Amino acid sequence: MTTLQSWFAHPDFPLLICGPCSVESEQQMISTARALAAVPEVKLLRGGVWKPRTRPDGFEGRGEQGLEWLLKAKQETGLPIATEVATPEHVELALRYEVDALWIGARTVVNPFSVQQLADALRGHDIPVFVKNPVSPDLKLWMGAIERFLKAGLHQIAAIHRGFSYYKETPYRNFPMWEIPIELTQKMSIPVITDVSHICGNRELLLSTAQKAINLATDGLMVECHIDPDHALTDAQQQITPDALKEMLAQLHFRSRNAEGIEHDLTALRGEIDDIDSELLQLLARRMKVSQQIGRYKKTNNVTVVQMDRWKKILSNYRAVGEDLGLSPDLIEEVFEAIHQASIRSQSEIMDE
Repeated sequence: MTTLQSWFAHPDFPLLICGPCSVESEQQMISTARALAAVPEVKLLRGGVWKPRTRPDGFEGRGEQGLEWLLKAKQETGLPIATEVATPEHVELALRYEVDALWIGARTVVNPFSVQQLADALRGHDIPVFVKNPVSPDLKLWMGAIERFLKAGLHQIAAIHRGFSYYKETPYRNFPMWEIPIELTQKMSIPVITDVSHICGNRELLLSTAQKAINLATDGLMVECHIDPDHALTDAQQQITPDALKEMLAQLHFRSRNAEGIEHDLTALRGEIDDIDSELLQLLARRMKVSQQIGRYKKTNNVTVVQMDRWKKILSNYRAVGEDLGLSPDLIEEVFEAIHQASIRSQSEIMDE
């Protein structure tokens, strides 16, 4: 059984997938692969040979020639190799060049027709497939893409969390929205790899984001590594050298995903959490009933559902009170925005009655 097969059977150790964003030249690929082969934690060598770019005239990969260099890197180092595929022709070429695993990119996952074509092309091939989340935060779309490969008879399927486009300004290239991959694992029993490079978009955030992923029980990390990242042809800012990877791994604190042995100590605290959550649910139910009463009053008196000035003042006050209680302003905003939106929906339904 190969390392990959063993991991899919029992993903109880973090799978580290590393390599350059793009396969640029034979020298670059071989040099990077040699350096990564000296890092024992690296289990899979990645390299993009077809690069979908947002705008034309950019570097779009070396294609089949890149696969030749990727295969040479595999033969020299013994590391299994992985690349992105977006068409059935890509699948055919990747299999011909003995690629060990494939990933489906975020731009491809948004199109169910393209995903189905890839699933059909892979039918009958027992090869690991990693499915990245779509660009938008659409859990059902992500799950649907995964299900297409499962229905095609592929059993070694994992998801890759690479973050999502977000309308607000954030320090990330793609906002993590950690709750979405967590919900995916609740609905589907498949491993999830965290692509910290695409989430961050820069080297400075890699360590903290990787540790966050580990704390949330990710099944592995994808980190883009390049022998000379400053001169990379694509995504230079988010790539690091193999030596920098070793330094980062040395600083990461890998945590046990098995709570066995401390269950007794956690029982009382978890019971307290359950009691608090029950109280929260009862309070939310009471709040929604009052909100519905307000909605009926607004309808009777011909008043609009939303009074934005009042809401802004309330939210500002909640942030201040929450801060005094030691609560994060982001948490306060997310919780009360969700409650506010639920109230708007409820009152809107009353208006439409």
